[in-house]
Amino acid sequence: MGMNRRNIDIERRSRRLADGGRGEGPVVYWMSRDQRVGDNWALLLAQQEALIRRKGLLVVFCMIGDYPGATLCHYRFMLRGLQEVRQKLHQLNIGFTLLEKSPEQILPGFLHGIDAHLLIGDFDPLSIKQCWKASLLSELTAPYVEVDTHNIIPAWTVSAQKEYAAYTIRPKIKRLLESFLTDIPAVKHHPFACVPVPATVDFDRLVRNVADQAPVLQTRLPAGEDAALQAAISFVHDKLHTYGALRNNPCVDGQSGLSPYLHFGQLSPQRLAWLVNRSEVSPEAKEPFLEELVVRRELSDNFCLYEPAYDRFAGFPDWARTTLNQHRSDTREYIYSLADLEAGATHESLWNACQLDLVQSGKLHGYLRMYWAKKILEWTVDPETAIDYAITLNDRYSLDGRDPNGYAGIAWAIGGVHDRAWQERPVFGKIRYMNAAGCRRKFDVDGYIASVLKRCRGAAG
Repeated sequence: MGMNRRNIDIERRSRRLADGGRGEGPVVYWMSRDQRVGDNWALLLAQQEALIRRKGLLVVFCMIGDYPGATLCHYRFMLRGLQEVRQKLHQLNIGFTLLEKSPEQILPGFLHGIDAHLLIGDFDPLSIKQCWKASLLSELTAPYVEVDTHNIIPAWTVSAQKEYAAYTIRPKIKRLLESFLTDIPAVKHHPFACVPVPATVDFDRLVRNVADQAPVLQTRLPAGEDAALQAAISFVHDKLHTYGALRNNPCVDGQSGLSPYLHFGQLSPQRLAWLVNRSEVSPEAKEPFLEELVVRRELSDNFCLYEPAYDRFAGFPDWARTTLNQHRSDTREYIYSLADLEAGATHESLWNACQLDLVQSGKLHGYLRMYWAKKILEWTVDPETAIDYAITLNDRYSLDGRDPNGYAGIAWAIGGVHDRAWQERPVFGKIRYMNAAGCRRKFDVDGYIASVLKRCRGAAG
């Protein structure tokens, strides 16, 4: 990739959010959503600026001990990945420091203290990240540039408005995809040293403490960008050709299993799409996976970026709020508390197995996630409670929780987001309905339940 093309590819994925006085210190990349060294456009832009200005390059990660919904399992997976990031950066003569505080609290003073030349940060549509960014912008004195290295096409480039459904965003993506879906250059060994900056926490001790305390998930998924890339290569080689036929059957290993890597930014969606595109699998076999990876993922980011109430009843479309309001007083045959649901203590064995699977493995099959969330709507007192419970459980137990994909998926299941009106029913109104009987027509429900119980007995023994 030529230098001119490389510069264009980097710059069109970025936008300047604040001007300011450039300091005499290093270029700083505030890593947040995209926790990898390879295939990272934000890091590439930071290095490009540092090379031009003959500056050191420093990567900063802000460690928040009480991030909403996150558990020790999430922290263990994240921190192990960051250990690899630190090692790779060290080999490239790029600095890394971990700051144990919320970014809006610590970054302004930290950047001032090192006289930062420029700040570059990851794009993230979630409200907590948007609040951090707004607070930073009010206090920063250095220039601030944001890079979307989590989407193949930057969210603000795909669309300037909330899209109604996949069919409205798909043509916008397809018009741009060929020019954006390129190979990604590598970060170079950096020729200018960065003055070491002391961390506010003993990183290695923190990783050990979290690892010692966190429950062991059945998945035992290895963390880090090397493991993520290897898992992506294995999926493309071994499973991509059958993905479309097998992806909706929880009884077979047909899904990619890559969502935790994508969520933590240990795997670049662009690299994954590039691998898929260049594989020898037929275009017909590639299409279902690319639809999920590109169209549906970018639709989720679009929803969270342009809908401030993405995690609330107010974020549902008008028709869905209307029909759910009309059915608020419908009799619910069963009503469960959050504790009941969390314990998998409902009357329905399939739902209980789904919840147990989620808790024990840190993941739930995509088809079952839809059924799981829709039953929460049916078994709670109102849709506000349903979305709150579903988000709480998904964020707490799924390794890929706290993600636009999760919020959009729950809003789809409970509130008709990106969907259409269906046949009217009690409680659901015109929201699409799913139940255990429908699942039985799709796959071996009893076999799935038995496999979950067997795995859990094995883990306990």
